[in-house]
Amino acid sequence: MNTVEGLVNQIQGLSTTASDVLSLQNLLKQADDSLHAESTRLFPFLDQLDPSKHSLGYLYFLEACTAGPVTKEQAGSYVLMIARFITSCIAEQIRLAPDKFITVCKRFKDQVLLLEEPLRGVAPMLTAIRKLQSSSEHLTALHPEFLLLCLLSRCYKAGLSILEEDVFEVDQPRDLFLFCYYGGMISIGQKWFQKALELLHNVVTAPMSTVNAIAVEAFKKYILVSLIHHGQSPANLPKYASSVAQRNLKNLCQPYIELANSYSNGKIADIETYVEANKDKFESDNNLGLVKQAVSSMYKRNIQRLTQTYLTLSLQDIANRVQLNSPKEAEMHVLQMIKDGEIYATINQKDGMVRFLEDPEQYKTCEMIEHIDSSIQRLMTLSKKLNGVDELMSCDPLYLLKAGRERQRFDFDDFDNVPQRFNI
Repeated sequence: MNTVEGLVNQIQGLSTTASDVLSLQNLLKQADDSLHAESTRLFPFLDQLDPSKHSLGYLYFLEACTAGPVTKEQAGSYVLMIARFITSCIAEQIRLAPDKFITVCKRFKDQVLLLEEPLRGVAPMLTAIRKLQSSSEHLTALHPEFLLLCLLSRCYKAGLSILEEDVFEVDQPRDLFLFCYYGGMISIGQKWFQKALELLHNVVTAPMSTVNAIAVEAFKKYILVSLIHHGQSPANLPKYASSVAQRNLKNLCQPYIELANSYSNGKIADIETYVEANKDKFESDNNLGLVKQAVSSMYKRNIQRLTQTYLTLSLQDIANRVQLNSPKEAEMHVLQMIKDGEIYATINQKDGMVRFLEDPEQYKTCEMIEHIDSSIQRLMTLSKKLNGVDELMSCDPLYLLKAGRERQRFDFDDFDNVPQRFNI
């Protein structure tokens, strides 16, 4: 089997049963170098293979064909070819060569970006993820690529299908960092600030031996989204964050820390002056729009503070205290906050008075009970998962070896549990 023609015949004959496919896998691994050496003459042979039957062989040929540099003119035909392959390939076969499938899909992403048509890559990349995943809890190397295409094409809602899934299995740490970072940006684009905080929080608290650029950029956005959603930025990272993150992230994001400090004063003029002075920095970070949202949210925070002090206030008083230009502007802010459920109030149109109310939720409706029950069920499932992970870790040879080394430093068995009485 020294020729490409012979290899094609082998692929056609060994793609039926599972045992045949495993034999074919060994043959393809041996022929991989020769396929790359003859990559320029492989394209005609792809027509002799059916990607819906000969998926593994087709994948090896396709990976070798697309290994070289690609021009914009070639990219159009490559995109169509790879998209058809992703759609029709057999998941069980391509999982035998996951690295090659990931490589082909990443090249597909590069080519749609070269064509400046990221939207063309969204649906095929999602299909690729589903075929590569061992389960919905598995985070693959293609997840970040898919979210990047969703971001660049502004197709935010398409990313929902994977952002809502719980992840318990990760191939590479970098995939988790990028997945959470891009997912946070998509959530910001949809104004799902709570979800954005959750994802960005995962980035800045994930284990890291050295500080990385993804974590730095995530921390900048984490501060801004915290200001928008909670009206304050966390003073410190939680204790379970890595020591590297706790030591370095604040120093690398100093303008954002100072912005948060200025925000806490509650003075619109001061924060607007600070933003104007550091506009170039925020713009170079592509965070100026988010900074402006944070400044705008200060009006809401100031109105919320009023609800803690007053039962009724005129729209004119609200405008004066919150530093708005007119009662009409104050009315628009109050109405929007009532609509969003951020405050509970009524406005008397006759005398322009606002009456602040208590939260009407009594937590005894059927919908609320169902919501609480689903949350409890989810927590119980998570608890079982954590117990399972804990059991696996306690049996992991590498963990036991490390734990044994730590134990040798200070072995409690060397000491008596009860102090002994000495006779003098």
